[in-house]
This record gives sequence, structure tokens and C-alpha cells, in this order.
Amino acid sequence: MAETTIVTSSPLGQHLDKIAESQQVSYLVFNKKKIELVAKIAIGRESDNDIVIDSKLASRHHCIIQKIRDAYFLKDENSTNGTYVNGRRIPSDKYVRLNVGDKVTVGSSNIVMA
Repeated sequence: MAETTIVTSSPLGQHLDKIAESQQVSYLVFNKKKIELVAKIAIGRESDNDIVIDSKLASRHHCIIQKIRDAYFLKDENSTNGTYVNGRRIPSDKYVRLNVGDKVTVGSSNIVMA
């Protein structure tokens, strides 16, 4: 039997749940520029990436941000120095959901989810 919570049982809880759903990532901020999110964004040192990181700490094809259903996820592409979200290294074999305000670090560069 499902538990009843404030989210499922009260108008206030349902309203708060809708606000949380509406605060989804809609763009990235990199080098003080807004970058519109698309279905898949490649990040790395090579010029064929959507976001090019000019740092020797970034791998040629470092990580990707991919839209899955209505959310955006980050995946490290087996980079040498790792990909970090809010200061924590993410596993290279997992997709990590991104939220508004998250800071993705690639090499010495930061990308903020907005």
C-alpha cells in the first residue's frame, strides 16, 4: 500500500511538487555566455565538440550532456581527469541527472546549469 505524504495529500504539497518540476535545466552558462540546451551536447578539448574546453586537463572527448525524456543527464566519456558535479567526481559508467544550479567541472573550467 502506498504511503500518503504531504505532496500527494495536500494542495500545498501538490503545488510545491509542480514548482520543483518546473525548475528544470534550460540552458548552460559557460565563459559568461548562455548556451541553449539541445538533445545532446559534447564537451571536450577537440574542436569537434559542441563546447570546447581549452585546457590540458580536459580530455579530447571528455563528457556529454544528454536529454532523456524531460531531464538532462551528464555522462563522463572515460576522461583521464574525471568530470565533477558540485565538486564530486561522477562515475564514468553512469548518467547523473543535472538540476538548476549544478556546477559541472571539466578540467579547470566550470559550466553552470541554469
